Amino acid sequence: MPAHDIDYRLIGDDLQIVEVELDPGETVRAEAGAMLYMEAGVQMDTGTGGGFMKGLKRRITGESFFITSFTNAGRGGSQTDGTARVAFSAPYPGKVIPLDLGALGGRFLCQKDTFLCAASGIEIEVAFTKKMGAGLFGGEGFILQRLEGDGLAFCHAGGTVIERDLAPGETLRVDTGCLVAFAPSVDYDIEFQGGFKNALFGGEGLFLARLEGPGRVYLQSLPFSRLADRIVAASRAYGRQGETSRGGAGALGALGGLAAGGLLGGLLGEDS
Repeated sequence: MPAHDIDYRLIGDDLQIVEVELDPGETVRAEAGAMLYMEAGVQMDTGTGGGFMKGLKRRITGESFFITSFTNAGRGGSQTDGTARVAFSAPYPGKVIPLDLGALGGRFLCQKDTFLCAASGIEIEVAFTKKMGAGLFGGEGFILQRLEGDGLAFCHAGGTVIERDLAPGETLRVDTGCLVAFAPSVDYDIEFQGGFKNALFGGEGLFLARLEGPGRVYLQSLPFSRLADRIVAASRAYGRQGETSRGGAGALGALGGLAAGGLLGGLLGEDS
């Protein structure tokens, strides 16, 4: 089934939203909970997106079991031309990536938690990495998402998004967590970092993702896992600092109390 021909615009910079404009009868499907606002005339319907097995496949890829469809029912739209708008927001700081699947060969592979929304008619399927090493150490595991269709789909990534078109035979080595999406024509594998010191003290882990063209790849500068690790580390450091500060304040308070008590005792002794 051909995908609906939707229009869109991206709003914002570091916390982007995608606003989709729907003509009467057009539908966009989104991850449950991603909707930010919708205008009058948009009808919302939540379901599994094609039956229990479809929902189960989505759950395996890290998405919600349910998917929500937003349709311009053509009744009471706020625009004079009958269009209605609905907007979706990314769950953490980063960018929204529009993927025109018709221009990308009808198929694209993504890491398993990047899907945001797509025009009705886009299929979201489970894909498995073909190589054992990439599945075990590639950062994304064995399971990826495969988006299929001829319309627009939207993914989100952390930080800044880098788009690279690899020529045939051209290779790129990247941090495993920074890979967001890539064309099926790209050969995806992992390789061990050479050198004992590089592996242990380089800060990039033991393995890197190796991408070989031809095809397009999207990278992210701030994977959510890295952001979460920094927040956890900072919270622990802050907690230790707070305990130290409270301990110091307690010691000073105790000394102050002793001094005040001694002074008061001396004064009372003199009065007596």
